[in-house]
Amino acid sequence: MKSDVSSLSLFPCRGLHSPESRSAIAVVCNPSWGKDTKGFVTLSEKSQVMRITYLNPVGMIGGAERVLLTAVRSVRTRLPQASISVVLFSEGPLRGALDVLGATTVVIPLPPALAGVGDSQLRGGSRLIPAVQTLGRIAGAAPEIVDFFRRLRHTLRTLRPDLIHSNGLKTHAIAFAARPPNVPVIWHIHDFLSHRPIMARVLSKLRRGVRAGIAISSAVQRDATGVLPGLTIPVVANAVDTEHFSPGPGDGAELDRLAGMSSALPGTICVGLVATYANWKGHDVFLDALAQVPNVRGYIIGGPIYTTAGSQFTREELERRAIANGVSERLGFIPFQPDPLLVYRSLDVVVHASTRAEPFGLTIAEAMSCGRAVVVSAAGGASDLFTEGLDGLGHPPGDIDRLVHAIAHLATDSDLRFRLGRTARVTALQRFGLARYADKLIAVYQELLR
Repeated sequence: MKSDVSSLSLFPCRGLHSPESRSAIAVVCNPSWGKDTKGFVTLSEKSQVMRITYLNPVGMIGGAERVLLTAVRSVRTRLPQASISVVLFSEGPLRGALDVLGATTVVIPLPPALAGVGDSQLRGGSRLIPAVQTLGRIAGAAPEIVDFFRRLRHTLRTLRPDLIHSNGLKTHAIAFAARPPNVPVIWHIHDFLSHRPIMARVLSKLRRGVRAGIAISSAVQRDATGVLPGLTIPVVANAVDTEHFSPGPGDGAELDRLAGMSSALPGTICVGLVATYANWKGHDVFLDALAQVPNVRGYIIGGPIYTTAGSQFTREELERRAIANGVSERLGFIPFQPDPLLVYRSLDVVVHASTRAEPFGLTIAEAMSCGRAVVVSAAGGASDLFTEGLDGLGHPPGDIDRLVHAIAHLATDSDLRFRLGRTARVTALQRFGLARYADKLIAVYQELLR
């Protein structure tokens, strides 16, 4: 795959943090270089070591963390001699996944007073009281916060990164305060910043200490450019391992076992929502729609991963809504799955029900790669992933009637499910591959550090 890196001028030229890294990042997709079997361009053996440190706010695995794993894998494949380290602000399964990829992982727990701060906590009818309460907790935790920053600064000085790649809103702000002098910082932007007015104001004040952003979709890029004018923000659209997430036999009985349910009758259509419990992911909409589509079995796959107060549903809240809607007997809750491949393969229909514009929609791309029929909340980056009636069906965010119609249509038309799934697989192979992602990510690093 040929890259247009030589024609790009994303960043002003600046020397590397460490002299030995200059040749390591001289990575341009040159046709004269050999390629491995996956299509990745390999580096000369003479390349020196580059050091990249990633910062991530949580140790659980959500969409942004899957993107982080893809980034680490891309660098490991393209820059085999690179030194890759990741600093997590909480323990969780992400650490084990990073270990498998050969990254050095350090966990520095974020003080609860900071971990619980966010737009969801401060927005509402009156912001004064929660704001005062938050400031009081932060002030009371001052010694713990000072120790956190001391440990983080010490860790970053020890790792001596040439580049800090921040992967979450909290880490964006923290990276600005903790980075060693002259080390460039990239903000990986996974969200619509305009939807988070408090954090948007914070980041707009800090952007002068950041060299670039990375947007996961064109929709996110447009939004971020309005919030952070003057910051270079190229698009590096999310990717899927299409060799792993591929069509194959499912196992409905295993879904039921994971959900603690009795096995469904043969021929039962399985419809699932795969998402964290963030309160805008549309679990409530999904449950309301499920109540109007009889003779299907529903599944909610995922769980809470954040600590910000008010940002997500609880399992108990969703169970109560299922009971109120009369669907609790045909609804299963499946906890977070480190590898959701079997889940996708076992579902007849994968529903995306976000109630606001989705920045990208990684579960949509993964389900499409598995050849599943998808129903998509068609706004933001998610609307760019599929073509209506060709490889998916869409509905406006929060439109329960349209969601019901789409689910019911797919539940009763096996030919449509097969056709959409088959075309979705083709789309995934063409648009969501890892080689494309690696090309673009390494090009951004190359331009930043040349």
